[in-house]
Amino acid sequence: MTPASEDPLERIANALDRMSPPPMVRPDFSAADAFVWHVDPDHLAPVHKVNRVDMALLVGIDRARDTLLANTAQFAKGLPANNALLWGARGMGKSSLVKAVHAAVLDEGHSLKIVELQREDLTSVGRLLNLLRDSNERFILFCDDLSFSHDDQHYKSLKAVLDGGIEGRPDNVVFYATSNRRHLMPRDMIENERSSAISPSEATEEKVSLSDRFGLWLGFHPCDQDSYLTMIRGYCDAYGLQIDDITLRADAIEWQATRGARSGRVAWQYFTDLAGRRGIPI
Repeated sequence: MTPASEDPLERIANALDRMSPPPMVRPDFSAADAFVWHVDPDHLAPVHKVNRVDMALLVGIDRARDTLLANTAQFAKGLPANNALLWGARGMGKSSLVKAVHAAVLDEGHSLKIVELQREDLTSVGRLLNLLRDSNERFILFCDDLSFSHDDQHYKSLKAVLDGGIEGRPDNVVFYATSNRRHLMPRDMIENERSSAISPSEATEEKVSLSDRFGLWLGFHPCDQDSYLTMIRGYCDAYGLQIDDITLRADAIEWQATRGARSGRVAWQYFTDLAGRRGIPI
C-alpha cells in the first residue's frame, strides 16, 4: 500500500524509472575481436574464443573463399567493400568461412571486429548501427541462417542496413549473411505471391529486392564424394590421426550413407566420431 504522504508526482517518476532501462554503457571494443549483440537490455557481449575452423580445412569452396577474403581485406584497409550473401547447400561451410576470413584478416595485422546479430533481433539493428557508427573500429555485422516467411516484417529493418535510409549503412560496417535460400524466402512463396497478386511483378519486388542489395552473392553447392573424402583426410592430417586410405574411404562412405547426405558438416561429424574412437583429442 502506498503511503499517503508520498507525492503522486514522485510515484509517477519512480514508476517511469522502473519502466525505462538505464542508458547503455559504451562498449569497450578493445576487450575482444568478436561480439554478440543482445537486446533487453541492449548490450554487446565480448567473445574471447570464437568457435571457428582454420581456413585451410575448408575444402571445395576456393572461389567463394578468395572472393570473400579479398572483399574483407579491402574493407579492413578502409577501402570500398560490398555486403555479402553466402547462400546454398546446408553444411557446406558458409558460416565457417565468414569466421575463418575474419581470423585470416586479423592474422594479416588489420584491426577488424565481427559482431553477430540474431535474425530475431533485426528490429533492433538501427540501435546497433548507431552504436557502431560512433566507433573508430571497423565491423563485420554477421547474421547466420537468414531467411524470411511471407508475413515476416524483419526484412524491412534489414533494408536500411544494406542500402536504404537517410543515414544508410555506416562506412565502418559491412554486412555478411548466410542463408540456404538465394532470395531469402522459399521459392513456392515467391510463386504463390506472383500467381495471386493483381500485379505479380510488384507483389514480389519488395522482398526479392532485398537479396539484390548484397553486392556479393557467393553460392555453395553440395560436394561430391571426392571432396567429402578430401575434407576428412584434411582433418586427419591436421589432428595427427593415422588411418589408411582404404579403411578411411569405406568407413566414411558408410557414415555418409547412414546420414543420407554429403557435406562439410557431415565430414566433420564423421571425423569427430573417428577421433573419439581412436582416442585422439580435438
